[in-house]
Amino acid sequence: MAESKLVKANEKIAESVTEGFQKIQDAVVDGYTKIEDKFVAQYLTHEGETVAEAKARLKQEQEERERQKKHES
Repeated sequence: MAESKLVKANEKIAESVTEGFQKIQDAVVDGYTKIEDKFVAQYLTHEGETVAEAKARLKQEQEERERQKKHES
């Protein structure tokens, strides 16, 4: 009987810790994304380009640089 109470208590604690970690992780990722979007909008977008378009363009340019680097090696 006592063992099952301990197991239930441990499960409840584990669930609380997991939920707390998830909330913190979501907050950190959201905060980083907001900062990243503002940086891209201010410094990396071309005329009339949205943040999403700029990120896609930057990703494509990075992939091209990596392919060129592989071909040079």
